[in-house]
Amino acid sequence: MAELAQLVSQMEAGQLPLEASVAAYARGSELVKYCAAQLDKVESQVKVLEGDMLKPFSADEASQ
Repeated sequence: MAELAQLVSQMEAGQLPLEASVAAYARGSELVKYCAAQLDKVESQVKVLEGDMLKPFSADEASQ
């Protein structure tokens, strides 16, 4: 997240040359995808939907 925030700040400042801006954008896109995947993974580990109730996720349920 820190790297992504730094890239955004640099790009918003408008001081990067075009080539560096394109590289920063590409890296930022990779980081956003990684963060989204990690968030999805963690959310599925923490909760499972059972009927209308949310309950803590257990590793035993995942292996079934």
